[in-house]
Amino acid sequence: MPQLRKDPVTKRWVIILHEQAKTPEDFKTVQPPHQQIKCPFCEGNESMSPPEVMSYRTPDTLPNNPGWAVRVVPNKFPALQIEGDLDRTGIGVYDMMNGVGAHEVIIESPRHEDGFHNYTSEQIARILHAYVDRYRDLRRDRRFRYILIFKNNGQAAGASLDHPHSQLIATPIIPKRAMEEIDGAKTYYYYKERCVFCDIIRQELSQGDRIVHENEQFVAFEPFAARFPFETWIAPKDHKDSFGDIDEAEIDGLADVMHSTLQKLIKTLDNPPFNFVIHTSPCDEHCADYYHWHIEILPRLSKTAGFEWGSGFYINPVAPEKAAQFLIKSK
Repeated sequence: MPQLRKDPVTKRWVIILHEQAKTPEDFKTVQPPHQQIKCPFCEGNESMSPPEVMSYRTPDTLPNNPGWAVRVVPNKFPALQIEGDLDRTGIGVYDMMNGVGAHEVIIESPRHEDGFHNYTSEQIARILHAYVDRYRDLRRDRRFRYILIFKNNGQAAGASLDHPHSQLIATPIIPKRAMEEIDGAKTYYYYKERCVFCDIIRQELSQGDRIVHENEQFVAFEPFAARFPFETWIAPKDHKDSFGDIDEAEIDGLADVMHSTLQKLIKTLDNPPFNFVIHTSPCDEHCADYYHWHIEILPRLSKTAGFEWGSGFYINPVAPEKAAQFLIKSK
């Protein structure tokens, strides 16, 4: 019989299918052919992208030239633009403001064929350092209330270029998805005087049947009310509300868990399209007591259709416990 499960943070319900359960083989897809265009993110083509904001490069190499390991540039077609004031206005019941923000691309490697399928933990750590450096710099801008770091891997996940890259968008408002988590965490904290994410992590570690990988600092697990097949979360074991407060040792620990977890997902599901998103506290909110930053990895294996759009429910044909078993078996 199908099972309804409730997310303890957002109060969202998910339908888990047991009798119609699927296996990793059911999600295998044919990968689209690689694009045969001159890539603006490849080493040697630096002039094809906007001037870099920052880069990690070998000594004695110049900005906007070869010699880099990770490079950050403004998005050539930004969703929001860095210049200007917000100029909040209203017309009757409708509110609006200028599309002010920041939209940057983190080019993860100079090599076009690289990606999380073959990154070392050291390269992932460099990418995470770039995330943290840009996050800390942008949160000083008082116009920005939230900084979202995310990756689209594969065309089905929204990537417009094959070259491995992530993105960062700083917004002048707190996104609805973030507010749902913040409000849910705040309600739980006022009722129980504990962080709901810390309680989830303690229970997952104690129960053990949804754990994918862990080390001293981080744990990767399939959430109890997973919306999508093989949805995986990575969270720090110690309570911390902001991704921007991560320290050097934690970056190495996170790189280790991301490396192992993504390798398992890629091997088990034959290099699927996926997104991952870093969920963190807003720039100007005091969420230290009740919010807990984390990463959500979302393989794009199923379609969102009329029932999901109309109801807000999600239907997941792979129970999280089964997904964890498949991933653990992947060596």
